[in-house]
Amino acid sequence: MDTTLLTEDKDPMGAAILDYFKNKKAGRLRVFSSQFDEDEIPVPALFRSYEEMPPIEKTALKLAAGRILDVGAGSGCHSAALRDMGKDTLPIDISPLSVRVMQERGLDARLTNLFNPHFCERFDTILMLMNGSGIIGKLANIGGFFLRMKQLLNRGGCILMDSSDLKYLFEEEDGSFLLNLAGNYYGEIDFRMQYKQIKGEAFDWLYIDFDTLSLYAAQYGFKAELTERDDHYAFLAKLTLKD
Repeated sequence: MDTTLLTEDKDPMGAAILDYFKNKKAGRLRVFSSQFDEDEIPVPALFRSYEEMPPIEKTALKLAAGRILDVGAGSGCHSAALRDMGKDTLPIDISPLSVRVMQERGLDARLTNLFNPHFCERFDTILMLMNGSGIIGKLANIGGFFLRMKQLLNRGGCILMDSSDLKYLFEEEDGSFLLNLAGNYYGEIDFRMQYKQIKGEAFDWLYIDFDTLSLYAAQYGFKAELTERDDHYAFLAKLTLKD
């Protein structure tokens, strides 16, 4: 698994977050992929309040308990909401600029990679939101991911992860799905971001359907529970270690 951190000159999302935090406005955070047309992330949405969050995220924050690890915390919107609920949360990110913003917001944020072997604390809840499965990168990495989760979870702990089933992108007019079963898993996407003149490196991002997630979870000693699903193919999964 990748254990690197970003540098400020290769941190477009962090630059956008810092810009918005300081100026209450930001430019376009552009997203490129070899599989899709250019898109953009609305930067103000990265600072959404609890009231502005979608139901899946609200459910995850309500379920999070004990000592909570907020993975890929970004601007810290989820950790800030958890703090307001009186919950004990450690937000982490590989973006130095995002971590700076979180610290200025009064959060005890840490610049680290989830897969850094020197990061060896334990948690009751590991929170992975905003397509949290993406950090796995590719389906081939999922075994290493679950082994890492076993190192970080306390007994009785859980992972709360959201993702989306991209199968709908391959739906035919008759309702069938045209998938290339000989190719890569259809939820494996490559992305690159740019903010103003700051260009990030390309990275892999995994969108995983619940059935596939449940199958792999069972192989590595976890039970997957479908906690919530929305109308746009997104879902929240609760993953707990089997006794």
